[in-house]
Amino acid sequence: MSKTLLMPKATAVWLVENTSLTFDQIANFCTLHPLEVKGIADGDVATGIKGMDPIVSGQLTREEIERGQRDANYRLRISESKVDIPEVKRRKGPRYTPVSRRQDRPDAIAWLLRYHPELNDSQIIKLVGTTKPTIESIRDRTHWNSPNLTPKDPVTLGLCAQSELDAAVRKASDRVLRERGPIAVEEDRGGTLRPAEETQSPEVTAANIFGQSSIVPPEAPAEEDQEIDEDKVFAKLAGLKRAPSEEDEDESR
Repeated sequence: MSKTLLMPKATAVWLVENTSLTFDQIANFCTLHPLEVKGIADGDVATGIKGMDPIVSGQLTREEIERGQRDANYRLRISESKVDIPEVKRRKGPRYTPVSRRQDRPDAIAWLLRYHPELNDSQIIKLVGTTKPTIESIRDRTHWNSPNLTPKDPVTLGLCAQSELDAAVRKASDRVLRERGPIAVEEDRGGTLRPAEETQSPEVTAANIFGQSSIVPPEAPAEEDQEIDEDKVFAKLAGLKRAPSEEDEDESR
């Protein structure tokens, strides 16, 4: 971890006023341009800035300054801090939201609840930096400003990035599919096909598979024209004429 000089311009002012170090040495130690250090010496730069003693602040030793004054090519090195400052770790919790945008959070929560119901409360908290009671009040319409809420995309409001929203939605969708099980996954993919032994059976037709009656009965073969025997036809007609009907017999009696 590189060490950074505290208040470099104020330190440069003190070194110019209290040492015989060259402008290049001071510029290198304070991460400034040599011309800027020359301007400090001439009174054109850093006017009104009070010099800060790097020896008192523990950033430079007197021996290091004397070594630099004896050798113009020597580069001063910042001293090791005697106090071990632990690295500050980011505390897990809601995202910090600027004061100017906090009034937009309820609208963003309403948008997420409407268009992405698969997101759980912890994901919404992480996206827009809110609290669980606020989410529940907006979901139950018990929020104090519920009648005036207008769902708005949190990305357009500047509360989160589009990549963060996409990642949260993808993670939530995968979780929902795992909870519903493999059957739900197959349904989402469009169902499954019937087994081959069913579809390839000779008894199975399109009507059996799709549940519709599409079988068309074959047309009966047309009867072949037969030759008419005229003698038989006339003989049959003559027999009908000769046979007396029952009504005729009753009248004759």
